[in-house]
Amino acid sequence: MERGCLLAFLLILQTVTTTQASLTVGGGVGVGIGIGSKGGGAGGGGGIGAGGGVWIGGGSNHPKPPSVSNLKNAYTALQAWKSAISDDPFRILDSWVGADVCAYKGVFCVDPQDALRESSEPVVAGVDLNHANLKGTLVKELCLLSDLSLLHLNSNRFTGTVPDTFKHLFSLVELDLSNNHFSGSFPTPPLLIPNLIYLDLRFNNFSGPIPEDLFNKKLDAIFLNNNQFGGELPSNLGNSPASVMNFANNEFSGNIPFSFGYIGPRLKEIIFLNNRLNGCIPDGVGLWQDLKVLDASFNSLVGQLPDSVSCLSEIEVLNLAHNELSGVLPDLVCSLESLENLSVAYNFFSGISRECPGRNVCLDITANCIPGKNMQRPEPECSAVPGEGLNCLRIPGANPLVCGPGAETQETTSSSSSSP
Repeated sequence: MERGCLLAFLLILQTVTTTQASLTVGGGVGVGIGIGSKGGGAGGGGGIGAGGGVWIGGGSNHPKPPSVSNLKNAYTALQAWKSAISDDPFRILDSWVGADVCAYKGVFCVDPQDALRESSEPVVAGVDLNHANLKGTLVKELCLLSDLSLLHLNSNRFTGTVPDTFKHLFSLVELDLSNNHFSGSFPTPPLLIPNLIYLDLRFNNFSGPIPEDLFNKKLDAIFLNNNQFGGELPSNLGNSPASVMNFANNEFSGNIPFSFGYIGPRLKEIIFLNNRLNGCIPDGVGLWQDLKVLDASFNSLVGQLPDSVSCLSEIEVLNLAHNELSGVLPDLVCSLESLENLSVAYNFFSGISRECPGRNVCLDITANCIPGKNMQRPEPECSAVPGEGLNCLRIPGANPLVCGPGAETQETTSSSSSSP
């Protein structure tokens, strides 16, 4: 069943990439193949968005016996890669012998869907070696796999970086390099792959800044969490059409880019957890009315929450804990009907507008400065609020973006102040 699903999916991808069509994936949810992680993280590894975790073997999956001449490049590429792998504890590569590469474990072939091809013999469309625990490096010859749509290498011990020749993998749609030991600066060759929509680099040792071009690509899923990336987030972050982005557990610093509030409407999940971000939360955050998960906890964000947060009508998880936010906590629990989990613990909020006892929301306001509430900060800490008096840049205009119960009050206030 699982093998049949994979082959069907590869056939679809082959059809899409050979006709240069545009493949879009709504909400970051689709086929998941071989998910694995060392410590969690948003979305899924080795698939378009979230999916189930399975080991898919491979071998002997081609529709008809292949010709050595048609698959010569694939043979050259895979044998060169095999020679660069120094440890194979599960002996997966024992099957990588002979010219019939479609019989290799972890290698998947399909009939080509390009009507212009002179040959109808199978092509290598997928390599899935998730959880194989292989030790080695990637080799430049892998660019010879010109029909490759999926490359899933989650949970191995690969080192080094991504060869520059990867930019020639024109058919590649999904690249999962998560849970390995890759290092060096951000690997730019994948950004030159025209059909790539899923990029998973999490749980590696990449470092340094991330390029602006990352957010100009048509990527639907961007997973960079649990590396050593640093510097400021590029100012064009809001250009990305992605539905899920994860920047958690890195060393990013500076402000959340203002453009972040004007990101595409397809965004469903964005994670800034455990970085060194500071400054205010952009007012435009309220424009993401389809957003389900926003986690900016364990940073140094300051100032008050923008009123526009009340417009996150689909938000389910909002985690702003362990920052330096202050002011009165807006009426989020009552106004956000989809909210299930709200944490503002370990901030400096001085009040909460009202409570909704009928709502089944997990609310954590621990270690703030709210009078009359249990488990709050001691008074000396509350007398010196970080960033107090900071004037956060908000959307200009007479009518700020406000939704829910506070919208009518805000509109009345604005009208009164503008009357002669």
